[in-house]
Amino acid sequence: MKTGIRTLLLLFVCSALSSLSVSTSFANEIWPALRSGEHLVLMRHALAPGTGDPAGFVVNDCTTQRNLSDTGREQARRIGELFRANGIDSARVFSSQWCRCLETSRLLDLGPVTEQPIINSFFQAFHREELQTRQLTEWLAEQDLTQPLVLVTHQVNITAFSGIYPSSGELVVMRRGDDGQFSVVGTLETE
Repeated sequence: MKTGIRTLLLLFVCSALSSLSVSTSFANEIWPALRSGEHLVLMRHALAPGTGDPAGFVVNDCTTQRNLSDTGREQARRIGELFRANGIDSARVFSSQWCRCLETSRLLDLGPVTEQPIINSFFQAFHREELQTRQLTEWLAEQDLTQPLVLVTHQVNITAFSGIYPSSGELVVMRRGDDGQFSVVGTLETE
């Protein structure tokens, strides 16, 4: 029995190390891809403990929302530093109008932040998923991707668009193909 447990543990460790090397390899490819054009980043806002928002929250009133923790603020700053350390000093940054996304976007310090309502959360209004995802696809099809483009949004929006369930602060890198279709290049966890 102990041999079986050791074997399972060894398989788990090997699997984890294999995943780590894939992530490290991808990390070395992500930055040149973002600088090359036709790529964009969907980023889930930094750590804001909890799920969803309290009943009766108001988009323009941060005191009614789930907000970044101190750890989340530091995470957002580190992600901005990660961009700069990899040769991306500025980007076109668009944000959901939720306070946790706007704060994350500003703390990245990659340039002016533009509010983009089509990447607002539909967590409490799932009937908007299809419409917002279609609007996002159409909007992105028209965007100039010669400069890095970063969209700071929510898990539900990223999952609907990419099929990826990101953790807080995770970067989902997408490529716009010649046919106008978007595909996932990979993800980079930043926690």
